[in-house]
Amino acid sequence: MLHFDNLRLQFPAIQAALSGYSDAPMRKISRLCGAEFTLCEVFLDKFVVDVSRGNKSRFYLAVDESDHPTGAQLMGSEPEMFATAANRLIGFGFDLIDLNFACPVKKVLGRRRGGMLMTSPPTALEIIDRVRNSIPPNIPLAIKLRKGYDDSPQSEDQFWEILDGAFQRGIAAATVHGRTVKQRYDGASDWDFIARVKQHAGSRTILGSGDLFTAETIAQRIRESGVDGVALARGAIGNPWLFSQTRNALNGEPIPSPPTLAEQYEIILRHYNLSETLYGAHRSASDMRKFGVNYAKLHPEPLAVRNDFVRAKNRDDWMNVLKKWYRD
Repeated sequence: MLHFDNLRLQFPAIQAALSGYSDAPMRKISRLCGAEFTLCEVFLDKFVVDVSRGNKSRFYLAVDESDHPTGAQLMGSEPEMFATAANRLIGFGFDLIDLNFACPVKKVLGRRRGGMLMTSPPTALEIIDRVRNSIPPNIPLAIKLRKGYDDSPQSEDQFWEILDGAFQRGIAAATVHGRTVKQRYDGASDWDFIARVKQHAGSRTILGSGDLFTAETIAQRIRESGVDGVALARGAIGNPWLFSQTRNALNGEPIPSPPTLAEQYEIILRHYNLSETLYGAHRSASDMRKFGVNYAKLHPEPLAVRNDFVRAKNRDDWMNVLKKWYRD
């Protein structure tokens, strides 16, 4: 069982927050394929405050009954704005707030957001203080960290200062990605470091992240590191079946075979329809390309399928690609 204070889950693999990906349609597909808890795509605090006043909120912030439990991840640089945005998200129905101190994207770092906060423990801890003291006590607060800003001893010291200070201020859980901010996604995720974090944290909830692409790997990482759970990020894009496969692996049951073309067809079609219902026909055709590129990786002809998805400009094009590669 995975605990976020009063929020208790039976399945320890959650869908991570994924910028540009984990919108409502993706979260619904992940849940359909076995995810118990999903995180919405990363929101900039100012964006949440501004968009919540307009009609676009239905695209980004709407939470319906089938979404629960679900969380929202916030990114920014100003403690007060974090607190305002967190309360807006709770008003829309999110069950958990997650604070992003990990994003390695260059333009994010340039604005002192995301992973740059790992270089400033006082600011990071002030943000946690402001948010924890402003949201209702029954709403769990979590944080997302990387193992440091870089590999220097000073950076590791800052990591432990933020982690310990965060738990002292009442967070429910911390997710730790096993690369530094400077590494971005280069090299391997350091699961030995994640295991050290869990040993240090004791009974406090720690989730691991990084290089989790197969059910076998996920089960091995949980077992060897001792973490309470894992956040599935890139591995879940275009492969929502990873959740059901992981359930079997963790239960010691045979891992299901990769999805058949017919099973892939049904999920991709459902994903497309969910996107079209939310965004409209014109936008969904282009928005779904990034998903098509990832779904194509499971097809026996990945490059050809990928290229056809990239060229699809409308619903008819999408249906023709699905018929050509998944039905005939």
